Amino acid sequence: MREHITVKELPDSEKPYEKFLSCGAESLSDAELLAVIIRSGTMGLKSIEVAQCLLAVGGQNLLNIYELSYEEMLAVRGIGRVKAIQLKCVAELAKRIASTRYRHEMQLSSAATVANYYMERLRHEKQERVILGMFDSNCNLIADRLMTIGSATASFVSPREIFMEALRHQAVQVIILHNHPSGSPQPSDQDDAVTIRLAQCGHMIGIVLADHIIIGDHAYYSYREHGKMRDCFDRIWQ
Repeated sequence: MREHITVKELPDSEKPYEKFLSCGAESLSDAELLAVIIRSGTMGLKSIEVAQCLLAVGGQNLLNIYELSYEEMLAVRGIGRVKAIQLKCVAELAKRIASTRYRHEMQLSSAATVANYYMERLRHEKQERVILGMFDSNCNLIADRLMTIGSATASFVSPREIFMEALRHQAVQVIILHNHPSGSPQPSDQDDAVTIRLAQCGHMIGIVLADHIIIGDHAYYSYREHGKMRDCFDRIWQ
């Protein structure tokens, strides 16, 4: 018995390639789209059945290509090393495509445009990640850097490392972003304390902390939008 069954060997009614050509990509089911990437099945399973097995893990559906680690994918029947790598790369491409469309719309004065740019990059993460966004005098994004990866509940943010990075890029203003793995973007007391500390340090060296944005699941919280950056600067002048 042959070990692999390819997409081309499926009946015409089940071939996602033919369905794509006749009806377009939007006509394919989630399993059919994944079957195009997976390409071949395994003993006793067609490629589309392997895709269905992957979608069924934990009830996450397509989110599994984000949520499952490389090692967890290998545990799915029919998913080997090459397929797992391909699927994780597809997930990363999806994140980058989603953020790229928002880069040209991003404005330092608009928290929504900044949050949209980083949303797909951060909202799936299971640990908190702190990103530093650095801007020039014309409010254009110069660069961003991942500064810390913390636990699922807290991250340690070093003002020294953040402002050394900002100075290295000759940034005039910076924005701090981090995610809440819980999905809720509401700030904690620790988030408030970090924001005040960073605003004070930035003020001392002439780099403005323009905002602190917390990313949740399709939601965000902006200190600037909620007037809390003014509170930070009020404390500096007290």
